[in-house]
Amino acid sequence: MLEASGRKGFVIGVSGGIDSATAYALAVRSVGVDKVLALIMPDKDTTPQEDVEDAINLVKTFNGKYEIVEISKIVEAFKSSIPIAKEREDVLATGNLRARIRMCILYYYANSMNMLVLGTSDRSEYLIGYFTKYGDGATDVAPLTTLYKSQVRRFASYLGVPRKIVEKPSSPRLWKGHLAEVELGMRYEDIDLVLFAFMDLGIEPNQIPVVTGVSEDIVRRVLSMYSSSSHKRLGVLMPDAKPVVEATVSRVLAKVRRG
Repeated sequence: MLEASGRKGFVIGVSGGIDSATAYALAVRSVGVDKVLALIMPDKDTTPQEDVEDAINLVKTFNGKYEIVEISKIVEAFKSSIPIAKEREDVLATGNLRARIRMCILYYYANSMNMLVLGTSDRSEYLIGYFTKYGDGATDVAPLTTLYKSQVRRFASYLGVPRKIVEKPSSPRLWKGHLAEVELGMRYEDIDLVLFAFMDLGIEPNQIPVVTGVSEDIVRRVLSMYSSSSHKRLGVLMPDAKPVVEATVSRVLAKVRRG
């Protein structure tokens, strides 16, 4: 990928969580530590200092390079410039704003340093749409989208990610106290079982509770999230250009025939 693009390496947002840690360790192992730059982008209003320390410790474990960009002032600058944000607080919209600000910073570094942005989403979160469109979902390469969350944790251990991170509960930290499984209302173990049964084994939805032992309610919720988030995975939808092209060509040919 790097050779084909002519880029010098990867820049990756490292949060102190399991996915970004695994993606970072994989990149270091794949292309060498000198070709990977970790950006640690905390927001003092939502990011625990422990996460920052875990992220720094991860990079130091691999003798890597990192920079810290504190984003709270950037978030406030956006909110103070948007009329609706000044009128009322929207926790979800502000959380997604944080993810998109981090994306902008990653791409600034990538453009400036002739690098590619490495994504951190795993297959579980990708399939249920648990990522921010044009935020953490905006990347050049997404190596973990072949692995479910439970597989990522095992892979992280194999790659030498510190045990503290491997065992840490997942959290996007888009708002204070934000924990993934609390927001989702489901355990990743159950999400993974449902997705594996449906996507990889081709089991009919009404049989998944029987095969997996996961409740019918959770099966319905997981599959509903998969279906309703398809727009996040499809990219920009565009109308079919064929009718317009055919009509245009027809008019041009008619003019040519008339001379």
